[in-house]
Amino acid sequence: MKPPAAAAAGNKTGGWVDPSIPRFKCQECNRALVVVGVESFADKLPAQATSGMQVSSFQGSIMGASRMDNSYVVLSKQNRSHGHGIPPRPPSAATPHIEPNQPTRAIEGSYIVLPPAAASIYKTSTSEGGGPQLPPPSINSNSHLPGNNFHSNVTVLQRAFEIATSQTQVEQPMCLDCMRLLSDKMDKEIEDVNTDIKAYEACLQRLEQESYNVLSDAGFQKEKQKIEEEEKKLKTAIEEAEKQYSEISSEMKNLELKAKEFEELEERYWHEFNSFQFQLTSHQEERDAVLAKIEVSQAHLELLKRTNVLNDAFYISHDGVIGTINNFRLGRLPNVQVEWDEINAAWGQSALLLHTMAQYFTPKFQYRIKIHPMGSYPRVTDINNNTYELFGPVNLFWSTRFDKAMGWFLTCLQDFAEFAISLDKENNVPPEKSLRLPYKIDGDKVGSHTISVSFNKDENWTKALKYTLCNLKWVLYWFIGNTSFAPPSGSLCAAQSPKR
Repeated sequence: MKPPAAAAAGNKTGGWVDPSIPRFKCQECNRALVVVGVESFADKLPAQATSGMQVSSFQGSIMGASRMDNSYVVLSKQNRSHGHGIPPRPPSAATPHIEPNQPTRAIEGSYIVLPPAAASIYKTSTSEGGGPQLPPPSINSNSHLPGNNFHSNVTVLQRAFEIATSQTQVEQPMCLDCMRLLSDKMDKEIEDVNTDIKAYEACLQRLEQESYNVLSDAGFQKEKQKIEEEEKKLKTAIEEAEKQYSEISSEMKNLELKAKEFEELEERYWHEFNSFQFQLTSHQEERDAVLAKIEVSQAHLELLKRTNVLNDAFYISHDGVIGTINNFRLGRLPNVQVEWDEINAAWGQSALLLHTMAQYFTPKFQYRIKIHPMGSYPRVTDINNNTYELFGPVNLFWSTRFDKAMGWFLTCLQDFAEFAISLDKENNVPPEKSLRLPYKIDGDKVGSHTISVSFNKDENWTKALKYTLCNLKWVLYWFIGNTSFAPPSGSLCAAQSPKR
């Protein structure tokens, strides 16, 4: 490609340039090709090359003095007559020497000289985009235009490129670098083809030198018979193979029918399996729900088993010195006056509890003294069938029947405690776990206090009643532990004996 300075100089000397002149690009690397004339390179050529402006005098100097790799030059009309008769350039020290093995033919076919008037067609500008730009046309009356001759040269050049493209199957025009690469590639292909030709010729010569054994008529007939026999055998084998093929085809059809049946059975099986799996999942969910309900019911049942009716129905405790059963106080003090209705209700609850426990073990327990719970008016029948009232009001002087009723109640409680101890011995219960009353009962005394009202202080009578309720509570917990009832957790801790 021509440098921008040289192109500008050529434009100044050359005059107006026709904008209709086509722009050529290399079809391989897409670089722009600049068409230059002889005058634009006059200052770069040696003195020997400028005299005469002959084609033969500047073909080598253009390559030595300036880069013309991407350029095409159109010959003028007067220089076309120089064909193969162009004299060779004399050797000179100022110009580089071209070796014979260099691709001079590609160079000769790549460079053509334009007349001086069209020395520069394109001006190369690298300021914007790097592509060639067309200079603005300037009309000069003194400029010399090539006219129709130059346009015809360019048209011929364009047509020559089209013919070269159609004949060589290589897109034209091309720059010198791409032409060199293509030339090297074609030289290598030619070398490979020549190598293949030599190999084929060697094989052909080797085959021509080999000798062949020519069969006689008899041998030919024998070989022919052998071939015919082999042909018959092959035909027989083919017929047998076709017969087997038909049999196998029929078997394949049967197998395909069976495979379809199996596929239908498999599909039905999976449908049934999915249905069964769905039902199984539903049943498992129902079973899990039932098991969860059973588990909840069992937990509730265990809770009910641990719940004791007697312990809840007869809650024995104390309110200071006075013992209580179901919050009814049993006893009175000089400073704490308790109504006889409340005392009678407490005796009624105590009688009901003792009667329930004694009645549970009847007839094993000899229920000699009968307790008759009648609400707030309980009664006690002794061994002689004498009945006494276990309720008030009474006073210190007229309380004989009430005192006897309380004494027989203590006797009945003592008998039931002895029965419980004997039952523990029968069941081989260790002595430390057997029933033992916290307050000893001796006649009408509990601990060291008498239970009689006559000629007794309220404090002592109230303490005796409290000790009686405490003994009754211990008997109640023994009863719960030896029957189907189980005491709630922590109940035994509440059964500790009260302080005196």
